Parts: sequence; C-alpha cells; structure tokens
Amino acid sequence: MTAESTSAGELVTGLVVNGESVTTDDRIPIHDPSRPDTVVGWTAAATPDDCERAVAAAQGAFPGWAARSAAERADLLLAAFDPLAASAAARAELLTRENGKTLHESQIDVAVFEGRSRVAATLVEGFPPVTTLAGPPFATRIHRVPAGVVTIIVPFNWPLAILGASLPYALIAGNTVVVKPPPTAPLAMVETLRVMAEALPPGVLNVVTGANDAVRPLLTDPRVAHVVFTGSTAGGRAVMGLAAQSLAKVTLELGGNDPAVLLDDVRLDEQMAGALAAAAFMTTGQVCMAVKRVYVPRSRYAELVEALGAALDGQRVGGGLDSSTTMGPLNTARQRDLVREMVEQARAKGAEIREHGSVDEDAVAAGGHYLRPALVLDPAEDLRVVTEEQFGPALPILPYDDLDGLVDRLNGEWSGLCSSVWSPDLDRASAVAARLRTGTTWINQANASACDDRAPFGGFRQSGVGREMGPDGLLAYTEPHVVTAPPA
Repeated sequence: MTAESTSAGELVTGLVVNGESVTTDDRIPIHDPSRPDTVVGWTAAATPDDCERAVAAAQGAFPGWAARSAAERADLLLAAFDPLAASAAARAELLTRENGKTLHESQIDVAVFEGRSRVAATLVEGFPPVTTLAGPPFATRIHRVPAGVVTIIVPFNWPLAILGASLPYALIAGNTVVVKPPPTAPLAMVETLRVMAEALPPGVLNVVTGANDAVRPLLTDPRVAHVVFTGSTAGGRAVMGLAAQSLAKVTLELGGNDPAVLLDDVRLDEQMAGALAAAAFMTTGQVCMAVKRVYVPRSRYAELVEALGAALDGQRVGGGLDSSTTMGPLNTARQRDLVREMVEQARAKGAEIREHGSVDEDAVAAGGHYLRPALVLDPAEDLRVVTEEQFGPALPILPYDDLDGLVDRLNGEWSGLCSSVWSPDLDRASAVAARLRTGTTWINQANASACDDRAPFGGFRQSGVGREMGPDGLLAYTEPHVVTAPPA
C-alpha cells in the first residue's frame, strides 16, 4: 500500500518491507499536540511477524548491498533524495501537525536529514580503510567490513534530523536497515522513507511502526547485528537489555541534563541572552542537547535573571502552523504534566518561578499541551528540576561561588551529553571547557544549531554508548576483520 486517505481525508501510512508498502490489520491514530482531539493520520500497527519479515528482507538484501563500493552506496543514497524534493513543504507541515513544533523548525528538520546524509557521503574516500601490519612473525591486514542488519529507533523531537546521524552512515558503510519511527510522530518519517526505499534496492531500507511489545523482534532477532537508539536514559537501559539477548552491538544517544557555565566576565547583553534562551527553549525545551541548567557567578545572578527574562518576554506560545508562534506545545500531555510537576515541586520548596511570554488563547481553548517558558530561580540542588532532564520549557538558574568545585561536581553527575561555557575570553573559556567531561562542550553557543555534523556526537556516563557522525560514526557500523598469513 502507498500512503492513502481515509474517508475523512486522514493520512494512513503502512509498513515498508522489501521496497514495498504493506498494510496491517490494525492501525494507530496520531494526534495533533496543539489540538489533541484531532487525528492527524493513522500509522500501521506491526505484529511480531511483520517485524521478522522486515528483518528477513534486510538480511536478504545485505550481501548485494555490502558488495557495492562505499562510493556507489553513497551515490544511490543521495539519488534517493531526488524524488523527495517536491514534497518537502508538505512533509514539514505534516511533521508540525504530529509533533507540535513550529513549522520553521520542521522545515529545518527535513533539510538537516538530507544535509547530514551529504556530509556522510563526503567520507567515502579511502573507506573502508585497510591497515597492514608488516614484518615478522606475521603478515596481517585488518579490513573493516559492514556489520549486517541495523535497527534504528528514533525519537519524536527532531526525528528526521536525528535519523540523519545514523541512517546514512549505516547505509554507506554497507549495512541494511530497519527503521522504527517515533510512536507519537511517525507520519512524516514514514512518508519520507517510503519514497527513499522505493529508490533503493529492495530490502536495503525497511520501516516498521507499532507498539513496543510488537516490535521487540527488531531488538532481539539474532539476525540484527547492531541496534541504534536515541531517547531517554531509562529507555536506553531497556533497549540494551533486549539487545543483549543476541549480543547485538548498541549505539545509545541518551538523556542529557546539560549545564551552561557562565564565567564571571560573561557579557549579559541582548545578543548573548537571546542566544542562551534559544539554546534552552528550542523546540519547547524538548532537545537532548539543549541547555537544561544555567550556572552563573553569584555576583552576576540578578543581572542574568533580568536579561533572560527580557529575552523570553517576546515568546508567543501557540500552534506550530501559526506564523506568529515562536514556541509550540509539548508533544504529549504526559510530558507537559511531568514538567509542570517539577516546577511546582520547586515552587513548593521555596524557589521563585517566573513565567514569560504569552499563550494564544484560542490554542489553549483547543486543549493543546502548552506551557509558558519558565525560569526557576535558585532552586535547591536536590530538586528534580535540577537533577533530572526536564525536557520542557523550564530552566533552573543557579548561582555559584566556586568554579573549580562546580566543575568537579558536574563531572561526577549521571549526565554527560553536552555542556557549554560562556565568556568573551576564549582562552579562559577553552580551559574550562577542556575540564568538562561531556561528549560535546560548546563555547558561547549550545544546542543543535551549534552541532558540527563533521564531528562525532555522543555522551559520557549515562548519557550514551558509542558515537554518531563523523569518521567515528562511519566506522561504528563496521567490524574489524583480521586476515593473518605467514610472512613472505
């Protein structure tokens, strides 16, 4: 089945297996976060048998795909984007309707997927590398060969952009793939990958949607060699446990409680405050690499609070398709309620809460999952809004007195995805950045807009396992094959 409409005009997407769209007996409604009673469309509900067929298709396509050169695979991948050009605007609008974020962000999401694929394609020269160990007692060559079938599980927040950190690298390295789109926002991704799968050899790219229990074979099937998951730390533990049943390799890009450390010479002007606010509240705070906490010298605390408040006063919360909206709803009512609980706990424990911006009244009347952006001022360090990843529009501001002590404390926490240092003195900022044990540390910038797609991305500690993107990301989808002979 290709995507079709119900009698009510709603989109219905199927599975993609062996280059063809497949219907399922059951389907799942996808709701608009700005109007939760509105069904945007329906997605196929796979059974375990459907998943096994998708894995079998990927396994069957693997030998032929792996036999091609990396350059040929890259060319075929990039050519698969050609038939998507005409639908970019429609797919971005669909993404906003199912995800909730602003249309502008959805347009970027769609574009970044292709952009990251093109960056991956630049790495094919000299790939796969062959290492020669010459001289007695052996003549040894180390080849890098593709791992096999790869399962990729994607979250809702920036689904296509995040897929761009893994899918092109897995395919160019010679693997075949089964993608599991996010359950609350699968439609735009399925529509994108359906077209691409039809342009690639059958079975190279497969797509399965459905409930967690139903899609478990994508993690446990012994034919799956590598599982890639982006999501919460708790979700990563569950995925790792299931993948361990067959000892599949895992790449886990997990939660981040990312601190921004302001030095005492920071310039708190309008430009800097705007950059910090954007780094924290992009996509309504629902970004793993967003600033989740701000640490500021006590002597600059009041100044920062006022500067950030002024930067947030212009925010307009509403439906993502409204051109005047700068911040959409949260993706689910559950996440909205979780963020609200964190903020209310902080309020009950004595922290001041300052909400900024305005909410469109018509949007509120429609029951959307809305929260105004909030600054949580000087909360106790043991409160959930500080210790957990909020993943929403609530930002704790915490004064500090001892920079060295702060760095040591941050390096001992569970989170180690991203961090940032803010100071006009780049040498001083770089020295502090070098001491922070996170996968990425930015200087005077943060979040996805500051992510260099040529570099590896991932986290320390409980923020992840492995790296995506860059040369490291390409090698991650290979296994070393050692061929040793007697010396000549």
